[in-house]
Amino acid sequence: GRWVLAQGVAQLAAWVRDGLDISVSVNVSARHLQEPAFADELAELLSRHDPAVARHLVLEVLETAALADVDYTGELMKRCRELGVRFALDDFGTGYSTFTYLKRLPLDQIKIDRSFVQNMLDDHQDLAIVEGVIALSRSFGCVVVAEGVESAAQASRLITLGCIAGQGNGIAAAMPPDRLPGWVRSYRGSTAPTA
Repeated sequence: GRWVLAQGVAQLAAWVRDGLDISVSVNVSARHLQEPAFADELAELLSRHDPAVARHLVLEVLETAALADVDYTGELMKRCRELGVRFALDDFGTGYSTFTYLKRLPLDQIKIDRSFVQNMLDDHQDLAIVEGVIALSRSFGCVVVAEGVESAAQASRLITLGCIAGQGNGIAAAMPPDRLPGWVRSYRGSTAPTA
């Protein structure tokens, strides 16, 4: 976990130096997040880079990680947010999906799980879940991000529903880090890209 976070922050720092105004999300495992020194180690890592890097960093936490100890996780997230980083709740809707931790955790983003996005054009129940998560995110003051956007039709429907951020091969396939700046500068989509 430490290595992944360090690599993500280093790459983000390079893109910030290149003048890119994008956010980079890094998944943080439940075990890593629950380590007592997590916030201090994150502060030390961020101190090695331009202060702008922190505000472009989004730490993604799975529902199960958030539920491990809601009070501890909430306090830890508050400490990390004081450094400037943001938090996303990943794969929303596939775990316990309790409103208690949405209320108690300082979240900035809710990510709709790809399993709902992929079938939303053909499955009314998946579409209802996507619509519900979008509405829920607004109520909690969070940005909603759709995972698994694989087609222009999905992207268009999501935008119509009020979800303007997404990730998936329908936006761009995975690419080497050195190709991203050129792609971002030439991107003509309707939403801001996230890496």
